[in-house]
Amino acid sequence: MPDSNTRSAWQKLFAHAAQQRERHLRELFAEHPRRFEDFSLKSGDILMDFSKQRITPTTLDLLHELAVAADVTGWQRRMLAGEAINHTENRAVLHMALRTPESLATHPDGPAIAKEVAQGLARIAAFCSAIHTGAWRGHTGERITDVVNLGIGGSDLGPRMVVRALAAHQQPDLHVHFVSNMDGADLAPLLARLNHRSTLFIVASKTFGTQETLANARTARAWLLAQSHDPTAVHKHFVAVSSNVEAAAAFGIPAANVFQFRDWVGGRFSLWSSVGLAIALAIGFHHFEALLAGARRMDLHFLEAPARQNLPLTLALLDIWNINCIGAASHGIFPYSQSLELFPAYLQQLEMESTGKSVDRQGAPMERKSCPILWGSPGTNGQHSFFQLLHQGGQPIPCDFILLKHADFPLPGHHAQLLANGLAQSAALAFGQTAAEARAAGIPEALLPYRTFPGNQPSTTLLLERLTPQSLGQLLALYEHKVFCQGVLWNVNAFDQWGVELGKQMANTLLPCLAGESCPAHLDASTRGLLQALQ
Repeated sequence: MPDSNTRSAWQKLFAHAAQQRERHLRELFAEHPRRFEDFSLKSGDILMDFSKQRITPTTLDLLHELAVAADVTGWQRRMLAGEAINHTENRAVLHMALRTPESLATHPDGPAIAKEVAQGLARIAAFCSAIHTGAWRGHTGERITDVVNLGIGGSDLGPRMVVRALAAHQQPDLHVHFVSNMDGADLAPLLARLNHRSTLFIVASKTFGTQETLANARTARAWLLAQSHDPTAVHKHFVAVSSNVEAAAAFGIPAANVFQFRDWVGGRFSLWSSVGLAIALAIGFHHFEALLAGARRMDLHFLEAPARQNLPLTLALLDIWNINCIGAASHGIFPYSQSLELFPAYLQQLEMESTGKSVDRQGAPMERKSCPILWGSPGTNGQHSFFQLLHQGGQPIPCDFILLKHADFPLPGHHAQLLANGLAQSAALAFGQTAAEARAAGIPEALLPYRTFPGNQPSTTLLLERLTPQSLGQLLALYEHKVFCQGVLWNVNAFDQWGVELGKQMANTLLPCLAGESCPAHLDASTRGLLQALQ
């Protein structure tokens, strides 16, 4: 349970919120002309403007009091020292070691971990070189032209998102695909257009026991063997990213083809590890190193910047204000970049799997709400669909707008229009349109109720100079560290995901029923009835 200092900080924040909750952004901007200067921060390639959040300087003061009371800096030190802050699984949280091995100097296993990380990166670099130069070839001697990453969750979302985001930097002669769903509609159409002689499969599963991934891997192996008629072909067309070398060997992947990573690498934080093999193959190892360097730059900012200038902490505190004080239940993510189209889905796992909890670190029911529902899509697509709800739906929905100063795929006239729309939407959501303004614009009286917009929707805008491996690394690490801060502020373990496991266990129970075996007697009437209908 929170201590008295933390409880007092929350109470002061709630008392302030009761006074501020109904204030409009129009009023806040009118009384604080320097809002942009005072409510914006910059680190590296990222400018963060949070002046359209419904806050005052006093709000920020009270939020930072909460951060001090919750001991965010103390938890930073504990994470860096290698303490098992993922206490339900008795694991350290050391994903920063994948891009900052020197940060573990105070940890007893620091040198060993640093050496292990360096060796892992060297193996990835060598393998990428072998694929890109043609030194590694398929069983008939053809160059590898297609790579298929078979994974799910963190072994899919992160690498898939990065490869899509960095399309402008991809290797021209190698096509990287991703398959995650065990639904045959995900894998079958891809296999139908691939050449088995030039295709490499990456089986990405920490335990090498993930049901969906293994189902796809077995099908891919059967497809390869049916066409090659060569049992040894698996050695040239399959590699694994896993900590279970024995299980991979039993599948037919030799230890030399296994890229390992440790159990202190959580799935949703794993793209920096060997799970990023597909990324390195897609964009080249030098770009993968730049991605790591960008994340490292944000790590240093998070660890060293004063609280008032700290981007991840500020982003987390704004969420606390919106969720716990304003009452927002969802959060929109709107990248005005088609290359970042998968970024909202990536954040859904990162944030909702981390802080979507109702039990605190002490095992007690939470005293307040934690993670909102994250959703979103690229601008300008959302403007022509669900933005109607944001403008006139009557619900507080904070938004993150992500803009690029320079386009990664420049076409004359396109990018200026894109930026204009992104800027216009955040302003329209903040300030709306009054009846008087609509009337002055010539709107007929009968239509005024339909043409007024309340505004007062809070948003933060993240402006990147351009979308590069380094700036993307900074952006991803920014949100990772935001999640860490949220976990501390809400007093939850942001690094376990027991809710994910329950559905897997139940699925294993039901699978024999679908095969015609008798079903457990304890099944509920709905599930039993649906099983009978399926049979």
